[in-house]
Amino acid sequence: MPISLHNSLTRRIEPFVPLAPDRVTMYLCGPTVYNYVHIGNARGPVVFDVLVRLLRRHYPRVVYARNITDVDDKINAAARQLGVGIEGITRRYAQAYREDMAALGVAPPDVEPHATEHIPQIIAMIERLIAGGHAYAAEGHVLFEVESFPAYGELSGRDPEELIAGARVEVAPYKKHPGDFVLWKPSTPDLPGWDSPWGRGRPGWHIECSAMSEAHLGDTIDIHAGGVDLQFPHHENEIAQSTCAHGGKVFARYWLHNGMLTFSGRKMSKSLGNVMLVHELLKAHPPEALRLLLLRGHYRQPLDWSEAAIAQSVSTLDGWYRVLRDLACIEVDTASLPVPDAVEAALCDDLNTPQALAELAQLADAARQAGDDEARRIAKAALLGAGVLLGLLQQDPEAWFKQAGGAAEIDETRVEALLDERRAARAARDFKRADAIRDELTAMGVVIEDGAQGTRWSVAKG
Repeated sequence: MPISLHNSLTRRIEPFVPLAPDRVTMYLCGPTVYNYVHIGNARGPVVFDVLVRLLRRHYPRVVYARNITDVDDKINAAARQLGVGIEGITRRYAQAYREDMAALGVAPPDVEPHATEHIPQIIAMIERLIAGGHAYAAEGHVLFEVESFPAYGELSGRDPEELIAGARVEVAPYKKHPGDFVLWKPSTPDLPGWDSPWGRGRPGWHIECSAMSEAHLGDTIDIHAGGVDLQFPHHENEIAQSTCAHGGKVFARYWLHNGMLTFSGRKMSKSLGNVMLVHELLKAHPPEALRLLLLRGHYRQPLDWSEAAIAQSVSTLDGWYRVLRDLACIEVDTASLPVPDAVEAALCDDLNTPQALAELAQLADAARQAGDDEARRIAKAALLGAGVLLGLLQQDPEAWFKQAGGAAEIDETRVEALLDERRAARAARDFKRADAIRDELTAMGVVIEDGAQGTRWSVAKG
């Protein structure tokens, strides 16, 4: 079935038709690595991970790039504060980012370009922009001349003067126009820098993504994705400099933007003190529950984050994994799981993850109600297949129920010993002792369920 996506540039849902069907290219703006990322930074990687999974089902080759910004003034400030070189900051937090994303079930990109590894390409692109009359050098800086690109402002759909007025642009005497943005800036001896035709300096943020995208995906890419907060100025500037550097070629054919996360209806921000780091959330909650919550809302809409919403995600996954645990004796071929049409159709419709999750819930109900082993096998395979496309339900059910989810690690040997003792007490009709053991297990954060298949235990997830 065909894929349709909302293109932020045209402001409408369009059929996705790649430039070359044998090589689909996609670029996602990655992190600036000077600290742990907050949960809002994870929404794009999670939802667009689902898109990449979908694209790989439809096309023989997908080249997915997600960059690392490892030279930036925020990095410089963090390094100066700690008295280390920028590599000491960027290596640590780039690795932390990879680990956090992996915990959320985000597959690594095919290409992970680092800005500092592309300085020659950045300089070469800037030289082309100067030669083409789209950039100029001034007082050790090189700036892009926005008035040289008549289409500036089309992505955000607003008048360039209005955009500039509301963007807190840097006013400097060496600029021809207040909206001209930096491609290269001078570095003092205490700052990281590289030799260039304009003196020792470092690149501006926007040119980094254009050069890295060009280096790995070509002049024109199929999909460029990122948070809606990057639409202006970052993505607007990328379009301007890439289009001009490539002689007028289209830079990105489809622009996808995910909405922001809010916390109890308010925007997440450091000034409000409601920024939650992924690194810390992973210690307090099951990672899969965080992923599910990030997929619950349509990617283009804002998504409210709350403890109640996390608890609901945990409860939902408990129910789905309970179905899979009950079907543990039913074998399916996990190497060739089917993806139900209704789930795929939802994702093909502009990545409608809420509808896909609703279909997943129906599949869980169908598996729960299946009447014979063949029906159970078909239902289990469909449930798992849908989960693969969404990056959910890939754990062993027992592992899900026994993960600590932020609590202290559970001593499984101790739990099993207490359960054996409880079974013996119940067999001897010593219900007082059996209840005392249950209370002890509860205090350890262990929930026990007595059923026809015996006693099962799981970890209470806070």
